[in-house]
Amino acid sequence: MDLIQAILLAIVEGLTEYLPVSSTAHMIFTSSYFEIQNDDFVKLFQTAIQFGAILAVVVLYWRKFFDFSRLNFYVKLACAVVPALALGYIFDEKIDAVLGEPIPIAIVLIIGGFVLLFIDRFFKNPTVHQEEDISIKKAITIGFWQCLAMMPGTSRSAASIIGGMQQGLTRQTAAEFSFFLAVPTMLAVTVYAIVLKKYETTGLKGYELLLQNPDNIKLFLLGNVIAFVVSILAIKFFIEIIKKYGFKPWGWYRIVVGSLLLIYFVYVK
Repeated sequence: MDLIQAILLAIVEGLTEYLPVSSTAHMIFTSSYFEIQNDDFVKLFQTAIQFGAILAVVVLYWRKFFDFSRLNFYVKLACAVVPALALGYIFDEKIDAVLGEPIPIAIVLIIGGFVLLFIDRFFKNPTVHQEEDISIKKAITIGFWQCLAMMPGTSRSAASIIGGMQQGLTRQTAAEFSFFLAVPTMLAVTVYAIVLKKYETTGLKGYELLLQNPDNIKLFLLGNVIAFVVSILAIKFFIEIIKKYGFKPWGWYRIVVGSLLLIYFVYVK
């Protein structure tokens, strides 16, 4: 992976991590286009630059994350993240086996697009208008919804936002809780990818891949900085869009992009 490819992957991560369009799918398609998707360092990079996206949420919502008088906020996040951590650990190898297959992911993108076209019709009367009113039970339920994102192309953001709306949250409250929930979820995934996971081709762990040469460390640091900056812009943009237009624009986006990618990988690639 060269510098330009790393920059483009980081931009894609920052743009798509918090949108209901699946950042994993977009990065897989990008790396497949460059024909670097099977490289172990690329696989690590695509996961590890989520750390920059995590910092974006912490910075934007720093009052929430550093108000230690609100213990209930941390308890809700801790409870909500348990399902994804447990199931993710159990099914990690099976997930990896699917990650390299762009055609099924394109199909999931399209299916998810149709879901987003109609999702606003199903949840018209929200009862929870702010994070403080989310119960621990609702938080855990949203955490289970988030597990749907283990299927590449689904979108962690879309799954947890839909779960939030199903639990009576407004669109904005569901989106913001999805951002909050992303922090412990993605932090755990990033730590696992760097510290514990052994990569198939090289047999090295993540930190060993990073330390393999100085260029890997430079790309890792640059990728996180870019993902951080772009994520801040994407989060602000996303909140404004869903407040005005709901999820329909993202539904059409998924259908169009998924269809184009399906055509590309079936008939061109």
